[in-house]
Amino acid sequence: MSDINAALNYAREHREASLEDLKALLRIPSISTLSEHRSDVQRAAEWIAERLKALGFEAVDVMPTKGHPVVYGEWMNAGADAPTILFYGHYDVQPADPLDLWESDPFDPQVRGDDIFARGASDMKGQIVAHLRAVEALIRTSGLPINLKYMIEGEEEIGSPNLGDFIAEHKDLLACDLCLNGDSGILAPDMPSIVYALRGLAYFEIHVQGPASDLHSGVFGGAVDNPAQVLCELIAGMRDENGRITLPGFYDDVRPLSEEERAELARLPQSDEWWLKQTGAPALFGEEGYTALERATARPTLDVNGILSGFTGEGAKTVLPAKAMAKISMRLVPDQRPERVHEALRAYLETHAPPTVTWELKYITGCLPAIVERDSEAVQAASRALAAVWGKPPLFTRQGGSVPVVGIIKELLDVDSLMLGFGLPDDNLHAPNEKFHLPNFFRGIETYIRFMCELAS
Repeated sequence: MSDINAALNYAREHREASLEDLKALLRIPSISTLSEHRSDVQRAAEWIAERLKALGFEAVDVMPTKGHPVVYGEWMNAGADAPTILFYGHYDVQPADPLDLWESDPFDPQVRGDDIFARGASDMKGQIVAHLRAVEALIRTSGLPINLKYMIEGEEEIGSPNLGDFIAEHKDLLACDLCLNGDSGILAPDMPSIVYALRGLAYFEIHVQGPASDLHSGVFGGAVDNPAQVLCELIAGMRDENGRITLPGFYDDVRPLSEEERAELARLPQSDEWWLKQTGAPALFGEEGYTALERATARPTLDVNGILSGFTGEGAKTVLPAKAMAKISMRLVPDQRPERVHEALRAYLETHAPPTVTWELKYITGCLPAIVERDSEAVQAASRALAAVWGKPPLFTRQGGSVPVVGIIKELLDVDSLMLGFGLPDDNLHAPNEKFHLPNFFRGIETYIRFMCELAS
């Protein structure tokens, strides 16, 4: 405990230096999607690499990919018996548009009250700097009790197109016992939490073709089938009146929710009324027998993301369209896989599409769902660390969205990812006036210190 206290005291005594580090990284406009900022993206990578070198990390490198580089560095001085952790993060950020809605320059970080405002503050430069400062506090006092590797990419905001290849090419270099993913958050400033499960994704396009070209609906209507209507009928049949998805075998791999887990989720401050208020919808809908929270985070879904056919302009045009297209996404839960639901969707179309049209199914993208067991050593260590810093035990949450890197790491490195970050739901991620709550930043440093010590013990 004295070793932890020495590191905690170091962190508290150097809070101003930690804040200055954060400001320095936030000033770099590392916007990965804009080619004019390519040099800034490189500069952000080099800033992190220099920090790792200053801390005494070895094998520090800004490693090229087909796009933006990955920063790597390792500290393997804790011994063979100590756990090896891979810290994942991303140093790239979203564009700042629309600029006129920002109250201050998005790349000139400003502290207002308890928050620091800048693009990338919460997503996720604040988390990276918090972990670096936690590592510094341990190295400068009692020593880092774990073996640690960093993998900080520069393409997360554009979908991590090259990260899978990078990991596959460097599996031995990245070998570890656990991935610590800082790209996460908590429920509220006074409500620590751990995201222990993420949904996966499978995304498709369905193209339906009828006649060779658009036809006059008055001349041919009733004699030739309408691709738009066929597609709508196909989509309508993919879900029943109780919100259940009707694709054959769709639920075969779905891991059921235990009563204990449902009770844990019921503790979260997200009642059905909360979901209704958040959406502004006239009423909620979903799979029968589940709460809105369970439907949105722990059950699979099928949604139409877009549909296109025929004439949609002002006024009337009596056309029988030649083709129709829909974009369909499915959110997957453990233990579903994108290729399995792809098979299910194809089987459904083969059974239900009429012979009056032809169709094509395109698989666009997907990622695996992920879960880390709540009674695992990593989750329990994080739970003790959060409880010590916040003075209360954390809540356990599932996230309805997808974080592709978690599935990639599980698939290629065969390790779980612990989501441990300190952003807030109202941090304006990807929006004007992005912020990071500074009390969370400083508590995050202390949480990372305690987590690494707890894991080592």
